Amino acid sequence: MPEVFRFHGFSFFFYSKEHEPLHVHVEGNGGMAKFVWNGTDFELSERQKIKTNDYKKIKKVIDENADLIVMRWKEYFD
Repeated sequence: MPEVFRFHGFSFFFYSKEHEPLHVHVEGNGGMAKFVWNGTDFELSERQKIKTNDYKKIKKVIDENADLIVMRWKEYFD
């Protein structure tokens, strides 16, 4: 599974046989989340056992690196 990057113990990645729409998975600290690209930014679509404080950090990192995530998706899947 292609890892986009790591941040404070969380891995941001795609599964190698992904499907549309473009999205990124996040796992770490015993939790997971999935964020889907809506064409302008990433929106939370799933969240399990991610603490609120961690969620805020994750969302900020995703927002700051949205261009990188989209670019990596296109490089890998196109």
